[in-house]
Order: sequence, then structure tokens, then C-alpha cells
Amino acid sequence: MISTAHTSEVDSALLAAARKLCDDAFDGDFSDDDWEHALGGVHAFVWEGDELAGHGSVVQRRLLHGGRALRAGYVEAVAVRADRRKRGHGAAVMTALEGVVRGAYELGALASAEDALDFYGARGWQLWRGPTSVLGPEGPTRTEDDDGGIFVLPVTASLDLTGPLACDWRDGDVW
Repeated sequence: MISTAHTSEVDSALLAAARKLCDDAFDGDFSDDDWEHALGGVHAFVWEGDELAGHGSVVQRRLLHGGRALRAGYVEAVAVRADRRKRGHGAAVMTALEGVVRGAYELGALASAEDALDFYGARGWQLWRGPTSVLGPEGPTRTEDDDGGIFVLPVTASLDLTGPLACDWRDGDVW
């Protein structure tokens, strides 16, 4: 079963369980900033009985492309318990989040781990091939390390996948 709710509607015990799931799924490489990035939007929870098996969220961000500030649904903290993988839970999370993106944003975007590139590509997300950057406190800064790992899901925005793409600033990983 899958459920969705805005952060404001999720009780603290479920948020704590989702955070623990992310910590475990990312083998301890999930920071406080990573969790902060996942809050303030819509969460998708996958349940096996009464056990939380998967999580993801979509939050609003601004991306700059083609001279416009685009309203983007940015996907964060997609994680499935290690002992529950290969059962369609990640796909269920993404289906729910993609529905939110298509209903509320000009495009979806996400930063993919290297081992998930094929997963997102198979779902119709498009790999950004142009240069990426961030609008940081000291002005625009290239984010070369993120090139080749950013995906977009066009909804109403017209995109040139080979052009420059910039994200708004945030603490931790900017993408």
C-alpha cells in the first residue's frame, strides 16, 4: 500500500521512521541536510502491512533555464529498505511523486546516485546533458561534479537538455 501526505500532516513518529529508513538505505551516507531537503513537501510512503518499506518526497525548488525561473518539483530521499528491494516499492514511490510533479509543477528534477541512473531513465526521466550550476551566496558557481547525474521530467516547461541549468542555493548538497 502507498500513502501520501504533506510534511505538515505527518506525525513525528512516522517522520522519524522515514528518516531511519533513509539512513539505513544510504548506508549512513544520509546527512541532516539531506533530510532537511526532504521536508516541506509531499511524502510518499510504501507499506508492507504495518511496516514502512519505502519513502520519497517532492519539494518545490526554483531552477533557472533559458532565461526563466522554473517552478520545479524536486524529488528527494527516495529509499527502500534493503530487505524489501526488487518488489516494485521504488517504482510505487516514484509513481506517486510523479503524479504530484505533473499536477503542480512546470518540471520535475532530481539528482541520481550512479546506481539509479537506469531506474530513472526507464521511467521517462531525461538526463540533463548541459552544464549545471548553483546560484550561491557568492553568485553563480558551476557544479561540474553534478553534471551527468541530474534528471528532469518535463511537464509544461520547454527545455533544452544541452543548455545550462542552475538550481537555487541550499545547505549541504545543492543538487
